Amino acid sequence: MIHRQLLKIFLILIFILTSGFGCKIVDKEVKQAMQPVTLEYWRVFDGPDDFDEIFNAYKKLHPFIGINYRKLRYSEYEAELVDALAEDRGPDIFSIHNTWVQKYKNKIEPVPPSITMAYPVVVGSVKKEIIPELRTRKSLTLTALKNKYIDAVYNDVVIDQRIFGLPLAVDTLVLYYNRDLLNNAGIAAPPAFWNRELQQNVRRLTKQDSQGQIIQSGIALGGGQNIERSADILAVLMMQNGAKMTNESGQITFHKTPAAYKDQYNPGLEALRFYSDFANPSKEVYSWNSNLPNSLEMFIQGKLAFMLGYSYHLPTIKAQGQKLNLGIAHLPQIEDSQQDINFANYWIEVVSKKSDHVDEAWDFIQFATMAENIKPYLKSTNKPSALRIVADEQLEDETVGIFASQVLTSKTWYKGKNFKAAEKIIHDMIEATATNQQDIETIIKLGSNRLQQTLY
Repeated sequence: MIHRQLLKIFLILIFILTSGFGCKIVDKEVKQAMQPVTLEYWRVFDGPDDFDEIFNAYKKLHPFIGINYRKLRYSEYEAELVDALAEDRGPDIFSIHNTWVQKYKNKIEPVPPSITMAYPVVVGSVKKEIIPELRTRKSLTLTALKNKYIDAVYNDVVIDQRIFGLPLAVDTLVLYYNRDLLNNAGIAAPPAFWNRELQQNVRRLTKQDSQGQIIQSGIALGGGQNIERSADILAVLMMQNGAKMTNESGQITFHKTPAAYKDQYNPGLEALRFYSDFANPSKEVYSWNSNLPNSLEMFIQGKLAFMLGYSYHLPTIKAQGQKLNLGIAHLPQIEDSQQDINFANYWIEVVSKKSDHVDEAWDFIQFATMAENIKPYLKSTNKPSALRIVADEQLEDETVGIFASQVLTSKTWYKGKNFKAAEKIIHDMIEATATNQQDIETIIKLGSNRLQQTLY
């Protein structure tokens, strides 16, 4: 028993000596701040190696804080997260999709106004020592958030004038294309607009066999379930066309004609009609149906000329479609529009309301998302930044430049509590329109009413 106590004392002395902290007396408050803390951090997609430089830099500032990083599969993530939070074994920090903020609002803690932490400070001119010092720093303010981050972030993470999370990166929707298919069709470059040129390109690029089955598609539009991020594609088409997705009260309004159009034109309905035309066999742009494979799979197979997707699709395309002569272009816009509108898709780092270390968790998130600290993560993951200044620096990057060039004009729209249900409703609306365009007004109104129910 005596040997065990001596061993404990020896280990404590070793920690004091090797940690670099001198033996100066510190007060009770500082001692409390020096207590070892381990933050549990759960995410999807990225591995711990992507955070090595951030973790190491943070450890130098706060030697008493460790971070236990856990990567989960997307298919299991939310179920495991919800169960863990309910059973009080959840993480201190975790990621949620930008469309989940309202759903998790009561489970997460907003950033505190200020945070007090212990920092190692070098003192002495001849005999240098490192002692801990308490410092109180103000947290990110609403004004700073608006100035530093793209507009979409402010609109998503701020609720009741409080900041509920911060992103490490943001993704934008682009146009992937198969250069060989375009070359063979005599098409020099992908279209920049949703205009007649694009429609003619699609007609030239789509091929059917003798039974009328599509064996090569010009573009993946018109479908729901078998098109990657079809709900996002339809949403950005509506927004580009002038539809107002929600009103000031948060009600779904994309099925209505905005006042500026004076009942002469319904931009949301016409965007849905335009989208569904590509799955209508009677239209010259017919290039898609429900019998085709998933759009990503078909693109990798070399049987799809244009596919709308995000930067997170790129590793899969490069790994499985090694023979593809791949091209990436900006998301097409409405010709003669006064402004570009792109679409943002991203994850947000948040702090659990049940965490015993809210201040430490929020201190780490704010540290990790600072411009000077986030760059190694962005480089490791090949993701565009949500920070204005860093995204501007990425414009010349061969991998993420085209995605980064769209972040300032990117938008999101869903602010409800069940995006999975909302996405299914949008898919149902798309599929119903593809088979019955004569009743499109009823279909879009029904879809809007059903979506309204997911907001509460």
